Amino acid sequence: MKARSTEDIARIARDGDAIDRALVAAYRRTVLRHRSLGAPLVIWRDGRVVEVSADAVELPDEGSVTVGR
Repeated sequence: MKARSTEDIARIARDGDAIDRALVAAYRRTVLRHRSLGAPLVIWRDGRVVEVSADAVELPDEGSVTVGR
């Protein structure tokens, strides 16, 4: 993996939309992988760790950037 300069990292960090897109993409991949494996997702809900079916979790559209905005 190529090392990034401090300026590159700072530029990426300032671009909140890029970070949001990366988080949504990672979330989608995680849910889809758990669905394909038939494995539950482990999440934090109401102050507790719980298992939920991956099929019960809403999957955001590709390219969706609504996280925290």
